[in-house]
Amino acid sequence: MKSVTDMPAIKNIVLLFLFGLYSVHCIAQDDKPLSGDFKNLRFDEFVIQIEKNTDYHFYYNPAWTDSLTVNLSVIRKTVPDILDEIFQSTDLRYAVDKNHVIYISLGQSLMTDLPFDFFGEGEQGTRKNNEQEYSPYEEIEKTKEEKLYTIGFKNANSKTTANIAGYIRNAKSGEGVIGASVFIENPLVGVASDQFGYFSITLPKGRHELIIKSLEMKSSKRQVMLYSDGKLDIELIEDITPLKEVVVESERDAQVLGLQMGLEKLDIKTMKQIPVALGEVDIFKAILTLPGVQSVGEGTVGLNIRGGASNQNLILYNDATIFNPSHLFGFFSAFNPDILKNVELYKSGIPAEYGGRLSAVLDVNTREGNKRKFTGSGGISPVTGRFSLEGPIFKDKTSFLIAGRSTYSDWLLTQIPSATLNNSKASFYDLNLAISHQMNDKNNFYASGYISKDGFRLGSDTTYKYANQNASVKWKHVFGNKFYGILTGSYSGYDYSVTSEENPVNAFQLAYSVQQANLKADFNYFLNSKHTINFGASSIYYKLAPGDLQPNGSESLVVSNVLQKEQGQESAIYIGDNFEINPRLSIYAGLRYSLFQNLGPKDVYTYNPDEPKNENNILDTVQYEAGKKVASYQGPEYRFSVRYTLSDNSSIKFGYNKMRQYLQMLSNTAAISPTDIWKLSDSYIKPQIGDQYSIGYYKNLKSMFETSAEVYYKTMENFLDFKGGAKLILNRHIETDVVNATGKAYGAEFMIKKLSGKLNGWVSYTYSRSLLQAKGATPSESINQGKWYPSNYDKPHAVNFIGNYKFSRRFSMSLNMTYSTGRPITLPLAKYDLNGAKRLYYSDRNQYRIPDYFRTDFALNIEGNHKIKKLAHSSWTIAVYNLTGRQNAYSVYFVSQNGTVNGYKLSIFGSQIPTITYNFKF
Repeated sequence: MKSVTDMPAIKNIVLLFLFGLYSVHCIAQDDKPLSGDFKNLRFDEFVIQIEKNTDYHFYYNPAWTDSLTVNLSVIRKTVPDILDEIFQSTDLRYAVDKNHVIYISLGQSLMTDLPFDFFGEGEQGTRKNNEQEYSPYEEIEKTKEEKLYTIGFKNANSKTTANIAGYIRNAKSGEGVIGASVFIENPLVGVASDQFGYFSITLPKGRHELIIKSLEMKSSKRQVMLYSDGKLDIELIEDITPLKEVVVESERDAQVLGLQMGLEKLDIKTMKQIPVALGEVDIFKAILTLPGVQSVGEGTVGLNIRGGASNQNLILYNDATIFNPSHLFGFFSAFNPDILKNVELYKSGIPAEYGGRLSAVLDVNTREGNKRKFTGSGGISPVTGRFSLEGPIFKDKTSFLIAGRSTYSDWLLTQIPSATLNNSKASFYDLNLAISHQMNDKNNFYASGYISKDGFRLGSDTTYKYANQNASVKWKHVFGNKFYGILTGSYSGYDYSVTSEENPVNAFQLAYSVQQANLKADFNYFLNSKHTINFGASSIYYKLAPGDLQPNGSESLVVSNVLQKEQGQESAIYIGDNFEINPRLSIYAGLRYSLFQNLGPKDVYTYNPDEPKNENNILDTVQYEAGKKVASYQGPEYRFSVRYTLSDNSSIKFGYNKMRQYLQMLSNTAAISPTDIWKLSDSYIKPQIGDQYSIGYYKNLKSMFETSAEVYYKTMENFLDFKGGAKLILNRHIETDVVNATGKAYGAEFMIKKLSGKLNGWVSYTYSRSLLQAKGATPSESINQGKWYPSNYDKPHAVNFIGNYKFSRRFSMSLNMTYSTGRPITLPLAKYDLNGAKRLYYSDRNQYRIPDYFRTDFALNIEGNHKIKKLAHSSWTIAVYNLTGRQNAYSVYFVSQNGTVNGYKLSIFGSQIPTITYNFKF
């Protein structure tokens, strides 16, 4: 049985491919007269014909015109003349603006322009005190809130409840609004829209007032009479805000009432309040201000979350994996902030649909593109420039978004008075493309692509290049109000090359690549507003080329060395159940079962079981043909969360998750390096397995402050660490240079936020320990005699302060202060003589630390004026990174010079770095 729904009160009818039932002969467009017959047409049919044949567009409430019939023959009349004749004996009025937009009202006329000198200034449309744009259809929006929408049919069935489903969209762009709250207050029942803006809520039959709230959007409501299941699409009007960037923010009650713990959401708003080096907004720098998130030092993008390694984070970009999320030595992240829609970081309680990594999930999604008009944005900083453009391909149906970034750092390096830097090069670019298409109410398609390339050469002949390639295609199908599915296909690739050519005899080229293709299906079933089930399956095919060394030039004596390729397949099925037992108690239970197979062709060495694994103890080589199973691992992954509400403004939560990681990164550097390599689990490299337990307390204070405290404990099996002097690149038997370690991490995180008022910000403190133990059968397979030792990223204490003060709508300032314990390091303790050669005696691994880290940043943000008549809205950010000029140590290293060993401290930013950035949006 089909359901009946009311149309929205404000409707922008743009039908580019709809043929009318009657024809209209148009002599001309714009204000030129029309001739034709309009016989026995409903008013909406009349509007379709006018919009199809002219550049006029209508905004009106269909309820006002549902009984109006147009029956006219016109000869050389303008559209306003025709409307005068149609509305002659009705209470309908209309107004036409300069863009040929017609606003229809009931009872009184609307003004489309403000009177001259309305605000006491000599320019129309300029606000003096309250600088906001004038929306001539906001009066019509009020009628949408007052109108009664009938959902379904009377006496459709005997059920006492019914379901309302639909999309919440931005009235300006037509894009879905993510995370919008849809609820009624009595009884309190609510849901949130998903990443596409889709919601499904089950309510008792009868009359209700639906309340809709979302960040950056004006709150709205709908009066509904609910008889049976039906559809209701809702459009929200934007609040007037500055240029869209990224800030850590959430709705006041979400942290207390939400079931998910360890979840941080980053919304598109004002991230420029967090000053960054080199002047560009960076979501990774924002994430680093959150509790439980650290890095090994500035100038890196690798995130160490709750004591985990940077390669233990699953980073998804429109559902495609990003292997190296950095640009320009880690100074910039891979994500263009102008096009981001939402960013979610899961530190614990990870839902069952995610898998493949041990520590955390960072899920990044771009916007779909404006479906109603063309817009653009961009910015210029001292090092980079960026630009994005979006708009409709077919209005209200298909949209595109394209964006690019590039750097001109090569030119800057030539201006630095240093012979080494003058001969250096460093540059990057990235490109994004997204297309979305709504086929009908039940089917939506989304496609996105991303490529990036980096290259640098620092004072030497060696050139490094690396690149990411990502693509994803999604098909969302709505089976019914309560059930929909998403089919996703994605591709992810990463490769790098190292080239040396200065010495022709030793010239070489080294190449590496990793690729994966992923197909998954996700389904969501809304039993009711208190009970949701999601389930699905996925399969990933991996292909790795772990090393290809070739001579570079005809004179090179370098011997070709190509490592055998690796193949593998990881598959999983999952189910998750989110259930509200009562208003105080909610639980989430999930189960994921994963299976991994390492596939041939491959040669596997066998070793003497009584001796340590090394080249001298190889007994035989076992050859596997293409497609044959080399090694297989599988097992369940459990997910569980519970929330108990103590009061309206406080709650406690508990979470547990088990994760399995079959793809691991081999690196003997602390930060993500372009020469790190990824390795599939095989006969000797076992998959990592992790268990995390966490508990938290959350409380809102005086409707102004959010406070939280979380503690966690995590264990890790089969963590890879390396023997002293391990060789990772072009190693045909990498298992001889690695050891399986056991890991544990524990800590506590505290945070207090004030996200409203002129003075706002947050303070976070993290206590975190990350320890490893490598206790092998022989001394060579043990580290530090089998004792527990700190990991490379063990930093027990971290404090972050973010403060913002708004002087006015246009002027604000920000202060960022960061402190953390120095990371561990292994130091030489003494010198000794061995057969006439000077040698160093080192301490146990990671028994010392570099100096503690402290930095202060400052920024002044200046918004442009908010005149309506201007080419683009703009803003300026003036910032100073490392305001105190502290020389924080990134690392400490030692060099033997003329028979002596000298120690050095390396600082990435050892002085103040002032920047000025210009941003614009049109």
